Amino acid sequence: MSMQKTYQFIKDAGYYFLATIDNDQPRVRPFGTIHIFEGKLYIQMGRKKNVAQQILANGQVELCALKGSEWIRVSGVLVDDKRREAKASMLDEYESLKSMYSADDDNTMVLYFQPGTVTATIWSFKNEPVVMKF
Repeated sequence: MSMQKTYQFIKDAGYYFLATIDNDQPRVRPFGTIHIFEGKLYIQMGRKKNVAQQILANGQVELCALKGSEWIRVSGVLVDDKRREAKASMLDEYESLKSMYSADDDNTMVLYFQPGTVTATIWSFKNEPVVMKF
């Protein structure tokens, strides 16, 4: 249930900001993909991008999405899933990406949050934080 609630919050928000580490420097950029496949929470990016190389070097990330007066922070370890089925599932969810990516190309990269490493917290100025682990 925690993963589904996290997914729905991010999906409803429309986009999120993903933070990675580049050597000793933090890097943050916007993303819009979030997907559940085989019971895991996935994101997608281009394998050739700097962000992908940063994640391969250090999979510990945090993302943040804002929806109305609430925001969610999700921290965990991302794992590269090179299977065609995982890439195809993501691209089926985001048809617009098919003009740039393919399940069969060398650039499409999908990553899932490693189960057991994820903490998602929904924050607001009005309510106590809601902490979920999965």
